[in-house]
Amino acid sequence: MNRLDNKVALISGAAKGIGAETARLMSQAGAKVVVADVLGDVGRATVKSITDEGGDALYVDLDVSREDSWAAAVEAAVGHFGKLDILVNNAGLFLGQDFEEVPLDDWNRLVSVNLTGVFLGTRVCAPALRKSAKDSPHGSAIVNLSSIAGLVGAPLDPLYSMTKGGVTVFTKSTALDFARKKDRIRVNSVHPGVIDTEMGQQTIETGARMFSENDTDLALKRSIQRHPMGRLGTVDDIARAIVFLASDDAGFMTGSSLVVDGGLTAA
Repeated sequence: MNRLDNKVALISGAAKGIGAETARLMSQAGAKVVVADVLGDVGRATVKSITDEGGDALYVDLDVSREDSWAAAVEAAVGHFGKLDILVNNAGLFLGQDFEEVPLDDWNRLVSVNLTGVFLGTRVCAPALRKSAKDSPHGSAIVNLSSIAGLVGAPLDPLYSMTKGGVTVFTKSTALDFARKKDRIRVNSVHPGVIDTEMGQQTIETGARMFSENDTDLALKRSIQRHPMGRLGTVDDIARAIVFLASDDAGFMTGSSLVVDGGLTAA
């Protein structure tokens, strides 16, 4: 189940964290993976770990805010592996600042990654995904990383919530657009809760500043208590959801929001 045999996947922000784990799991599921990031040394180390385990992986430099960088990444992926079946728009930023205090430059940087990056990735990859979809029983797949902050209010960072809300609706809209054009490109989004990553640690530290008297341990405890399952999420939790949506097992899913948050938003 959830096999990706003979598929080629491009994953943005894949040098570490959720992106790196997604690349590893996709490789284990039979895919050839393109690890795309601005962190060259870390990304190449991720590729080496995948190839050392017998996988087939390629590192490419990718600044998701630049169209020419996306074009070069897609050209490298198709040139090396012959096609592109899966796009994972994973790269993202979290500021963790009161929105009234955020400088405009920081806002523009947030938008350039969290929104422009998803738009450009989808647009630039679409022709290659459309082409490979013709030879696949369930077409090609795009998986966008949103957040529970893209579904409900996020007092820690309203600006992050604003960008992730945009990803959520863009996912649904592009799913309908591709379906209307009969391109056979499915588009779905994943919505993590608080995950044990560097970004997750940022949210804990932000919570400590805003609500827990700068006590990081207390903020962590409160965050865990908010998750009915009693723990933070892991990169594996999210990567497995991404692999599912990218696989033919999700062949009748498009425009869907898959929430992986330990029950946080259900309470």
